[in-house]
Parts: sequence; C-alpha cells; structure tokens
Amino acid sequence: MANTRPSAAPSRPDRDADKAVEICVAAARIFSEKGFHATSINEVADAVHLTKAGLYYYIKGKQDLLFRIMDLAMDTLEQEVVVAALREEDLVERLRTIIARYTRLIIEGRNELSILVNEIEGLSEAQRAQIVARQREFMRFIRRTLDELAAAGLLTDVDSTVGAYGLSGMILWASRWYRSRGRLNVDELIENVTRLALGGLLAGGAPKPGRTRATPAASARRGRSGSTTGKAPGRPPGKKNPSTKKASS
Repeated sequence: MANTRPSAAPSRPDRDADKAVEICVAAARIFSEKGFHATSINEVADAVHLTKAGLYYYIKGKQDLLFRIMDLAMDTLEQEVVVAALREEDLVERLRTIIARYTRLIIEGRNELSILVNEIEGLSEAQRAQIVARQREFMRFIRRTLDELAAAGLLTDVDSTVGAYGLSGMILWASRWYRSRGRLNVDELIENVTRLALGGLLAGGAPKPGRTRATPAASARRGRSGSTTGKAPGRPPGKKNPSTKKASS
C-alpha cells in the first residue's frame, strides 16, 4: 500500500537558513541599486516582510549583512565556477568553463557578485581580510589553470597573474556595458567573451569546443610522436616560457 503520509515540514534550522539566504538576496538587490551606505535596515526588513526586530533575529547589523552577502557570493563562485571547471580534465575546456560560467554569473544579475567588487570597503578590517583571502584563492585557481596550460605549451607569452586578473577584469566590466535588450542575447555574449579570451590567452588561438586535448600528458605524447615540440609556435627550443613566471599579486 502506498505511503500517503505527508512529508515532514522543514526543520527550524532549515527554515532559518532559507530565510537568511532570502534576506541576503533581497539586501544584495537593494545595495546594488542604492549603494550600501544609502540603504537603511528598515528597507531591507520591508523587502523580506519582517519587522526591524525580526530582521535582527537573523543578522547582527547592516555590516554583518554585507559580510554574509559577500560570503554567499564567494560560495556561489566556488560552486558554479570552480567545482564545475574541475570536472574538466582537458585544460582548454576547463578554461572555457571558467570563462563561460563566470561570465554568466556576472551578466545574469547576481547582485551579490557585483557587491563583492563594489562594496568591500563597507566591511570591518577582519571581515575584509576573510573575503579578500577567498577572492585571492579564486584568482589563484584561474592562475593555476593558466600555469598548467603554459606547462603544456598551450599558453601564449603572457604572465599567468596578468592573464588571470585581466580575464577577471574583462568579465566584471561586461556587466557595466552589456544590455539584455541589445543586439546580443546572454548566450551570444558569453560565446563572444569566451572566444575573445581564449583567442588572447591560448598560443594557437581559440579552438572549437571539444577539439583540443590540453593535458600535459597529451602534449608530451604529441612531442614524442614528432608532431609538436610541446612548446608554443615560434618559440626556439630550450627557451623557457615566460608565462610560467608569476608576478606578485
């Protein structure tokens, strides 16, 4: 006989967690529109249908709320970009995934991500240090991907730190000029940004999706077969790839 008992209602901790996320998302939208300092705590409370006292059940204050929003933004970047990219064994496809997913998150109006860039000075010194540490780890992930591409002879002559921060800056700036009612839809924009970035970073230009194996082992096998030296085109044998040198970040 089928079990017709209703499913259990969410527990109090689960409901609290869901409400906390709802508060962060609503506050991020208001902060993005008005600015952190110009937004009152009452406006946030009204947006989530709470009294001011009810809002303080979930947060300690406006600065604590800003920190929670930025922490949520970093969680989003790690889950939607880093975790997804690490599933790709092919290094070129990993870089393609980083660019495409990072761009989509920024363009599709994730307000917490724009606040991550624009409102970090609103944090306390200790809070800022935590968020900056997470931001740097995200950038190190991109830089490591570029270093691996360089080791496989697939990166152009660009310092990996310059490449990582330049790539991130290009993606973040797109949110300033892109308009959804313009000539390009979001998918077309992502395709163009990805092609532009890969064309500038990869030694052979931007390959078609799925066409290039970019692992060091594959590069070494091609070198042994005589089809390539494993180095970027035009680089004399024995010359080190300057892109493997890291600039101080």
